[in-house]
Amino acid sequence: MDQKLGGPLISTSWLAEHLRDSDLRIFDCTVHILFDGSEGIATRAAHREYEAQHIPGAAFVDMVADLSDRTPGVPYMMMPPADLFSRALSAAGLGDEFQVVIYSAGELMWATRLWWMLRASGFTNAAVLDGGLQRWKVEGRPLAAGVESYPPAAFTARPDAACWADKEMVMAEIGSSTVCTVNALSRDDHLGTGELSPWVRAAYGRQGRIPGSHNVPYGSLTTEEGLFAPVEQLRQAFAAAGVLDHERIILYCGAGLGSTVDALALTLIGCDNVAIYDGSLNEWGWDDSLPMETG
Repeated sequence: MDQKLGGPLISTSWLAEHLRDSDLRIFDCTVHILFDGSEGIATRAAHREYEAQHIPGAAFVDMVADLSDRTPGVPYMMMPPADLFSRALSAAGLGDEFQVVIYSAGELMWATRLWWMLRASGFTNAAVLDGGLQRWKVEGRPLAAGVESYPPAAFTARPDAACWADKEMVMAEIGSSTVCTVNALSRDDHLGTGELSPWVRAAYGRQGRIPGSHNVPYGSLTTEEGLFAPVEQLRQAFAAAGVLDHERIILYCGAGLGSTVDALALTLIGCDNVAIYDGSLNEWGWDDSLPMETG
């Protein structure tokens, strides 16, 4: 197959030129996080918004209902078993022979999350649309409405366990000189020294970070326009945090979402020995037997 994508990140101009390629699949995977300001946090796949406007030819994939494992005791999403992941993507029209461009509206992390899930399933012909739907709209590119779909195909997940870490692995690497654990949340969340906010209380139960964590906020890796920062700037961000001095990197955030922005940025600068702690603070924070660090 012709490898046209050229990497994990593609521009709106590239997509506009290849919009109708027969071997290309385009997916909107937007999700909204809903928070009532006190105790309730929920997620909703953005079906309605997609039907109102989307990139022409794009289909919608439901990250909440179809592409996550609702593991009891861990809010939000976890990587589903390989057979479920394969069936869902096959039904959506992604086959092993295709290439795929993924985008989201609003938070970039939904697109990077699906990109990482595909990468962790052995599928490398996937790229995230830099700037997402917002960039597409700002540039005045065409939009479509309604529902579009692809014929069913045959996707085969080939899981790579090295792409994921669990809490036992993370616990074992606290204080390691070769493995760097990186918190992708904001600096304030990383320090955890302010007043316990309703969001943190509802999402993680406790403030702070996994002990010994370095901090590279995923929001610091993109520009005001929602584009990934230049490669050299990305490299400097990780180098300044002391991340690049380690042989292996474990990324976490709140729910294994924002950390995938860091994962894509690391891929762009040539780091590939990276794993996502999928449970992240949604699991770690609620387990009082696990240590948390502040300050």
